Amino acid sequence: MEETCEVIVTAAEAEWLAEFTRRLVTDRLAACGHNIAAIRSIYRWEGNVHDEDEARVALHTRRSLVPEIVVRANQEHPYEVPCVIAVPIVDGNPEYLRWIIAETREPGQSPAAN
Repeated sequence: MEETCEVIVTAAEAEWLAEFTRRLVTDRLAACGHNIAAIRSIYRWEGNVHDEDEARVALHTRRSLVPEIVVRANQEHPYEVPCVIAVPIVDGNPEYLRWIIAETREPGQSPAAN
């Protein structure tokens, strides 16, 4: 079976991130996204430490689709450098993992192809 992963994306606005998630699921780049509307991010950017409210999504997808998700985030995300990281799913409910594969498309295919 193809490898699956969880892709984490953050954004300043929960509604923007929910809509981004919806577009990725509609285009079959992710099977689902578990959105958390309120997180607190503390980070260093351009020499300053920031403490900001953000939203977070955990997308479940094929590992092979991560590059396409990164491209979409770079095109659509309001941040100059969006947080997009992938964490491998090393084990889980086999039926759920098969569902992730079934609900996502092959890399490079159009959204309707799968």
